[in-house]
Amino acid sequence: MLFQRGKAYSQDLRERVLAAADEGGRVGQIARGLRVSVSYVSKVLSRRDKTGETTARPQRCHLTPRLADLHGSIRRQVAVQPDATIAELRAWLLATHEVAVSDGLVCNTLAELGLTLKKIASRGRTGSP
Repeated sequence: MLFQRGKAYSQDLRERVLAAADEGGRVGQIARGLRVSVSYVSKVLSRRDKTGETTARPQRCHLTPRLADLHGSIRRQVAVQPDATIAELRAWLLATHEVAVSDGLVCNTLAELGLTLKKIASRGRTGSP
């Protein structure tokens, strides 16, 4: 099982750790058997012993996306001008909302909103590609 930064392991894995411990497995054996770290197994068991919790806690310290307040405006702008490039959307954000952003932030915001834009301006080519 691959760990992804910022994401909790599945509840199923947590339950398997707890079941293995209840069957008398040792921390190191459980970790090897489930291919997780000894630290993870130890923390799951410790949390259950101390608090009775057997589920992951909500993630903390998340930052609000920088353009969260402008999501509605961005959706409307993309609806009005669906063929705009990333650069054009950046220029619109700067002119309209006085917000300077990078291409990456615009791309990530559009992905978060489920929207897409062209990456480069069309060149008006003629003939075959």
